[in-house]
Amino acid sequence: MKILVTGGAGFIGSHVVDGYLGEGHEVVVVDNLYTGKLENLNPKAKFYLMDVRSRELDRVFEIEKPDIVNHHAAQMSVPVSVERPAFDAEVNILGLINLLECAVRHGTKKVIFISTGGAVYGETENIPTPETEPPKPLSPYAITKYSSEHYLRFYNHQHGLDYTVLRYANIYGPRQIPHGEAGVVAIFIHKLAKGQLPVIYHYPEEPDGMTRDYCFVGDIVKANILALEKGSEETINIGTSKETTTGQLYRLVLGLMREKGYARDALFENPDKGPARPGDLRRSALAIDKAASILGWRPEKSLEEGLKETVNWELSGRQRKE
Repeated sequence: MKILVTGGAGFIGSHVVDGYLGEGHEVVVVDNLYTGKLENLNPKAKFYLMDVRSRELDRVFEIEKPDIVNHHAAQMSVPVSVERPAFDAEVNILGLINLLECAVRHGTKKVIFISTGGAVYGETENIPTPETEPPKPLSPYAITKYSSEHYLRFYNHQHGLDYTVLRYANIYGPRQIPHGEAGVVAIFIHKLAKGQLPVIYHYPEEPDGMTRDYCFVGDIVKANILALEKGSEETINIGTSKETTTGQLYRLVLGLMREKGYARDALFENPDKGPARPGDLRRSALAIDKAASILGWRPEKSLEEGLKETVNWELSGRQRKE
């Protein structure tokens, strides 16, 4: 089948493109390269340099007639959404509506929408958090993602457009950019490789940092492949159900970096500390029973295994550049 992947030059989207091509599908990528990179693009995919808000997107649909749309393109930074809520809404809501209108006009059968399990539920004691937990979004980013889920239900009811919502945990792996809070693993690796101390953001009562559910990007790809034919009209968490503090994550990355000869000095054992930023949740981890029962999906790579693969990839790229 033909699949249009928005954000297909980005960190996660490019891996999904690779996965779809590996399954024998025809793939079209739409990306404005705001955070995506040309070097991430698979040469077997057809590429359109375009913003999802563009009126020209209709022309892409007219030419390509995709069977399925996988929507990864987004403004994904919580702090940016707090600072620029109108920009966040333009990209994440108006961009989605533009995409859905094109899909309806040109006969797309299904949309796989990437939402956020790491932010949409807000502060909750129900951890790991199931999909039945009422969302309480605490940032404009989370609000736009949850609003987008409602738009999908409207287009399904009004136009019969099928959808699957995948609510991601915190994703890490090769190609992640060290910018913004979403790229904490890449930030740690790049800082330590340069001999710089990273910052661990935390609340006063939790000095080891907030907890997050870290899921390897290779496992995410498998969920997107399964969602092509499963999960109709469902909202599904994709994560590991395991909480890891930022401090624990840092120590794992530090150990791997030291094995490679970096950050050997004792000062790296005590990273800088910073106050939690607006929109930061104290705890987050996702229940994944629904993913197992509906998609037949479970994560396969442990955090230690995934971090080792990520460190090796990041350092091999650094060595090539040097």
